[in-house]
Amino acid sequence: MSPSNERIEHDLLGDLPVPNDAYYGVHTLRALANFPITGIPISTYPNLINALASVKEAAAMANHDLGLLAEHKMKAIVHACREIRNGTAHDQFVVDVIQGGAGTSSNMNANEVIANLALEQLGHARGEYALLHPNEDVNLGQSTNDVYPTALKIATYMGIVQLVHAMGLLRRSFERKAEEFRDDLKMGRTQLQDAVPMTLGQEFSTFAVMLGEDEERLMEALKLICEINLGATAIGTGINTSPEYAALACRHLASITGIPVITSPNLVEATQDVGSFVQLSGVLKRVAIKLSKTCNDLRLLSSGPRAGFGEINLPAVQAGSSIMPGKVNPVIPEVVNQIAFEVIGNDVTVSFAAEAGQLQLNAFEPLIAHSLFKSVAHLRAGCLTLASKCVDGITANRDRLHALVENSIGIVTALNPYIGYTNATQVAREALASGRSVAEIVMEKGLLSRAQLDEILQPSMLTQPRQAVVFSPSLNEGNGG
Repeated sequence: MSPSNERIEHDLLGDLPVPNDAYYGVHTLRALANFPITGIPISTYPNLINALASVKEAAAMANHDLGLLAEHKMKAIVHACREIRNGTAHDQFVVDVIQGGAGTSSNMNANEVIANLALEQLGHARGEYALLHPNEDVNLGQSTNDVYPTALKIATYMGIVQLVHAMGLLRRSFERKAEEFRDDLKMGRTQLQDAVPMTLGQEFSTFAVMLGEDEERLMEALKLICEINLGATAIGTGINTSPEYAALACRHLASITGIPVITSPNLVEATQDVGSFVQLSGVLKRVAIKLSKTCNDLRLLSSGPRAGFGEINLPAVQAGSSIMPGKVNPVIPEVVNQIAFEVIGNDVTVSFAAEAGQLQLNAFEPLIAHSLFKSVAHLRAGCLTLASKCVDGITANRDRLHALVENSIGIVTALNPYIGYTNATQVAREALASGRSVAEIVMEKGLLSRAQLDEILQPSMLTQPRQAVVFSPSLNEGNGG
C-alpha cells in the first residue's frame, strides 16, 4: 500500500498506518492483530452493532443536555449513529467476537467508526481527531464497562423479540395441524409402548402449547435484561460523569430503541453481575430441549414409512441417500435437533463464563455475548425452517392410524369400566399371544356386543373425560365387571 493510501494514527503503544478507506482506527487495528481467534467479526451480529450505535447516540445526547458536548459534535455523532443503525458501515466493525479486555476492542471499534463518520458529516477527513475524537467526544462520560454490557442487553432484547416472533409462527403452524387432525384417532404411547387412544390433533396441540409456554418464559426473562448499568463507567461508581448523566442517558436510550430500559439501583452490582444473561441462557436451553423433544416425536411418528410408526408423513425436501434409491430422511427435524444440542452447549459456556467473573467486572462478557447471540439466531432460524419446510406440509396417514388403533392391545384399557380389570387383562394377554384384535376376543367371550363396543370406542369416549355408559347387568353377567 502506498503512503497516499494510508493515514498514521497514534495510541499509547506508538504509531500505526491505517488504510485511508477504513472508518476504524489504530485501536481496532491492534485488536485485529491481537485476537485472530474465530475469524467471526462482531458485524456478524447486526443487533450488536445497532445497539452500540444506540448507546453512543444516547450518550451524546445526554452529554449535550449537560453542556459537556458541543451541539455540532452532538449532531454529527447522532447522525453517524443513525446511519449505522440504518445499515451503513457495518463492515467496518471488524474485531473478533471473542476478545480479551471485557469488550474494550468492540467499544473502541465503535468509537472510531462513529468518530470518522461524524468527521465526514462535518466536512473533515477521517482521522482528524483534533476536531472530533473517538475517546474525548464519542466515548465521553463512558467506559467499556458500562457501554458494552448495556449494548449486549439491547442487542439481546432485539434478538429475543425476533425469536419469540418466529416461535409464534411455528406455534400457529402446529395449531393449524391440531385443528386439521382433531378427529384422527390414534394410539398414545408411554415408554414407547401402546398406552390409550388419543387424537393426532391432541398430539399436535401439545407441541403448540409447549411453544406458547416458552414464549411466555422468554418474555419474562426479558424483564431482567431491561435493567442497565449505563452511567456506571469503570466499576459502577460513576466516576467522570455528572450526577444527572445516568438518568438522562437511560431516558434517551429508551426513546431511541423503544425498549423500556431502566437504570439499575446499584450500579456497582450491575457492572459485575451477569445473572440476567445466565437466566436468559437457561430459558433458551429450555426452549431448545422442548423443541428437540418435539422434533424427536416428529421423526418417530414419521418413521418407516413401512417398517416404522408411519403415522404421519413429513414433506420430502431432498433425496435422502446417495446409495438407497427413494429414501427420504427427516432432515428438517434433524437440523433443529442439532441446533438444540448447540444451544445446550452454549448454556454451559455462559455458565462457566459468568462464574469466572472476578471482583468488579466480568471480563468474559464477549464469550457470553457470542454464545447467546448464536443461540438466539439459530433457534430463530430453526423455528422458521421447521414451520415452513416441515410442519406446514405434514399429512396424516389415516389408514395406518386406524389400523394401529384397531390392532392395539392398549385399547383394552377403555374397557376396564365395563368388563373389569381381570377380564381386561385376560383379553389383552390372549390378543397379544394370538395376534387377534381386542374387540374380536371381547365379543367371542360374550363380554360385550358389537354395538356396545362401537359406543365405548367412539373417539369422544376415548379421548376425554366422560361418564361411563351403564349397560344392562344381564349383558355383563359373569364378566367380573
